[in-house]
Amino acid sequence: MPHALPFPLTPARAHEAQGPGAPFFAIAACAVQPKPCLWIAERWQAEGLNPYGVAAFMDPAHLLLAHTPNQLESLASAEEALRSGAFGVVVARLSEPLTLFTGRRLLLAAQAGESLGVFLIPEGAGSPAAETRWHCAPHFSAKDSTLHRWRLIKNKSGTLTEWVIRWDEQARGISVVSEAPE
Repeated sequence: MPHALPFPLTPARAHEAQGPGAPFFAIAACAVQPKPCLWIAERWQAEGLNPYGVAAFMDPAHLLLAHTPNQLESLASAEEALRSGAFGVVVARLSEPLTLFTGRRLLLAAQAGESLGVFLIPEGAGSPAAETRWHCAPHFSAKDSTLHRWRLIKNKSGTLTEWVIRWDEQARGISVVSEAPE
């Protein structure tokens, strides 16, 4: 029995994504939000985000980039931004595991500001407080090079499954190609 893709993500919650496709997952979450989005990354991280590279998904003027010296500053910035309610989505690219305490603080901040938190985490570095955790990766196909496989590996309010998806430029949203075989 197919499961509906729980996207857009549940608002006022903290969600986590890991894997090589996690940045695309976060961009997709930002693209479906009408409010501006904040993308926080540690200054030393080699992978940067070019706002003009996201133009096919969203208006780059709705994306604010912030660079912090370390994860502690990234988490503090994310918590304040979530609590403020000024952003539709707050994305933080993290380099270390989240503790239950830290994850809970971020969740409470997201609820207080009615904002969506998306945390890009290293493999296996998630917090028990997250609403969902996803593993995201490109899906290789000889017919279509734009496919991604999103696997829901933690879900507080539903089942675990996976989908092959693509970005639908005309609808400006995610389109499910198929539920991935088990």
